[in-house]
Amino acid sequence: MSDKNSNGVSLPVVLFLIFLVLKLTGLITWSWWWVTAPLWGTLLLVLGVAAIAFIGTLLYYGITDR
Repeated sequence: MSDKNSNGVSLPVVLFLIFLVLKLTGLITWSWWWVTAPLWGTLLLVLGVAAIAFIGTLLYYGITDR
């Protein structure tokens, strides 16, 4: 029976590791904020989409049922 669980590394983690190596070797001079952006940027994107969906739901169901 095949195991369908994925043990791979996600794209944001791969990008972070690439940026980290480039920063530590001196090939890029970016701020550490940009080097770590794939980690916290993904979280911000997910939270932003969830907030927009939540506000849209409130506007559609909350305000129209007066």
